[in-house]
Amino acid sequence: MTTRKGPKNDITDVPGVKVGQSEDLRVKTGVTVILPDTPCICAGDIRGGGPGTRETDLLDPSTLVDRADAIVLSGGSSYGLGAADGVAAWLGERGRGFTLVAQAGVPPSPIVPAAILYDLANGGDKGWGGSTPYPNLGYAACEAAGAPLRQGRAGAGYGARAGAGLGGVGSASYVTDDGLIIGAIAAVNSFGSVKMPESDAFWAWPFEEEGEFGGRRPAADWKPAADLPPDTKLASPARTNTTIAVVAVSASLTQAEARRVAIMAQDGVARAIRPVHGPTDGDAVFVLAMGEGAPAAPFQLTRIGLLAADCLARAIARAVYEAERQET
Repeated sequence: MTTRKGPKNDITDVPGVKVGQSEDLRVKTGVTVILPDTPCICAGDIRGGGPGTRETDLLDPSTLVDRADAIVLSGGSSYGLGAADGVAAWLGERGRGFTLVAQAGVPPSPIVPAAILYDLANGGDKGWGGSTPYPNLGYAACEAAGAPLRQGRAGAGYGARAGAGLGGVGSASYVTDDGLIIGAIAAVNSFGSVKMPESDAFWAWPFEEEGEFGGRRPAADWKPAADLPPDTKLASPARTNTTIAVVAVSASLTQAEARRVAIMAQDGVARAIRPVHGPTDGDAVFVLAMGEGAPAAPFQLTRIGLLAADCLARAIARAVYEAERQET
């Protein structure tokens, strides 16, 4: 079987998925909202030692709700979790959300899992007093959903740093010859480096499709050092981190199967960043299953997880590559 990048080469190649983004240039922060057309199966996996999340307990297959109305990725550390309030308000205005028993005058409850990264020390004006910008940024991101997806310094990655260099938002997709579509989007603010030491090549270079992050390659005699790369955030005054991501698949999955894909997709983070999943990162991956019909067979699920990991590795490299291009 063969794969290729999708026509847009981003997560919106998966049918039924929209993305909206908003930024506050003064604060140097932003929000990215992944907005499915209808509630869909959602699961997640958290590997970082310093996560900041909302509504992730309900992603366990033993809980009542197995579908989400939106996923929020936000800057702002714990303040950024407020972006989900704006997203919930936008969904509620449109009658979207979970209802166990319909009652007149009782609104539905939008299901909006969220994860944040730390961009508080990036030099922006964080003097917002008692009113943070994040609920408004979340609402504005929903209003922007459906526009072409912007990469690099955009949305949740607007104020991000990847190791000692620029971070950002990146996305990529795969389409297989048997009709499977997988897309990933990541906001990259990692402690670890996305590039190989003493090289301009990305750790994710073996997975690159058609020069999407510059076609850079390591020297033939390159050899990895058995220690921290020199361009981690140890080389930067801002040492707070996290890579947060969403993978969407066109297959039908149960919530337990979607969680297995999220676990496998974390390998893509490890393929693109070194080191990763440390105590100062809050790395989190969500999975949205957009398909209908019978759930995937076990070997097909393994294939989906493999492609999800490779796709996410590409999205991470694209985030930094596009951010660097915007700075030149």
